[in-house]
Amino acid sequence: MTSTEQSVLDAAYMARALELARKGVYSTHPNPRVGCVIVKDGAIVGEGWHVRAGEPHAEVHALRQAGDKAKDGTAYVTLEPCSHHGRTPPCADALVNAGVARVVAAMQDPNPDVAGRGLLRLMNAGIAVQSGVLEGEARALNKGFLKRMEHGLPYVRVKLAMSLDGRTAMASGESQWITGPQARSAVQRLRAQSSVVLTGADTVLADNARLTVRPDELGLNAELTALASTRPPLRVLIDGRLRVPLDGPFFKAGSALVATCAAASARGRYHDEGHEMLALASSGGHVDLRKLLTELAARGVNDVLVEAGPKLAGAFTRLGLVDEFQLFVAGKFMGSSARPLLDLPLAQMSEALELKIIEMRAVGDDWRVIAIPAPHPGV
Repeated sequence: MTSTEQSVLDAAYMARALELARKGVYSTHPNPRVGCVIVKDGAIVGEGWHVRAGEPHAEVHALRQAGDKAKDGTAYVTLEPCSHHGRTPPCADALVNAGVARVVAAMQDPNPDVAGRGLLRLMNAGIAVQSGVLEGEARALNKGFLKRMEHGLPYVRVKLAMSLDGRTAMASGESQWITGPQARSAVQRLRAQSSVVLTGADTVLADNARLTVRPDELGLNAELTALASTRPPLRVLIDGRLRVPLDGPFFKAGSALVATCAAASARGRYHDEGHEMLALASSGGHVDLRKLLTELAARGVNDVLVEAGPKLAGAFTRLGLVDEFQLFVAGKFMGSSARPLLDLPLAQMSEALELKIIEMRAVGDDWRVIAIPAPHPGV
């Protein structure tokens, strides 16, 4: 077999491993999504994916399925096999003990507990190792995990729903529903994929928002719906002055974390109701958003979905804390008196925030635009 033919096969098997890894998009938090395929004599003999933290990793599931056929085979894994004892034994050791001849990884693990040690363990055992096959796709699958490991911050998505004229609510505050059912189902899936769904007091008070995941609106098959339902995201409320009543719909919908600038003496009231209060130093009289994100990352949060009004969404944007905007655009005009998309006062065209649109597609009768902040010149 030529090297080109081998490269084509490697990419095909890694693509299958990535397909398996994506099945964990709703359930692996705080772990990365990982898939594994084991090949022997040109045939797949074992497959596996990581389902949830504390349970066997993808390699273990694939090795169990392969059994004795794993010996002298090739393992394709979307992330470097772990080499340390965490909640489960090292996957690198499992591959060595199974007698595989070759391991192909999509990328090295940025976790400092692994960081090349897994591949080194395999090489020291005489196993042929290759890394970097479909690395871009593997990184895209675990943006939040990678950002937390590499920068100590979660990956922040801001979800916004607007009319064609860029409005998010009428002047009265009325905003339900701007978009149709298919777009709302897509938002439910975004929530279910996130470690945290974050909002502000204004949104909760104006809309009686709960920000829960509604399984019947996910539009997933039974297996994925069940997985999404067993790991709901943590709901985080930014309420600097503790304006949202504890007996309101938001708190009655389940446990939540409240980030505030108010005195920590109120913590007991929230704890008694099954919630947590996090008192943070203020920045200009508001909760310090960067400190909040740093705290969430320290707790293992990979992905944050911000669903908030123009003030809070604008604050995240102005501070350069947004990694990705998810814009749902409805085919309607709401008029010049309606509320704008972002509270982002700019005076000159040179101050405009440049975005790179990476995806645009129809979602029912609406449109979904995914955009990321464009890098500044020279960066």
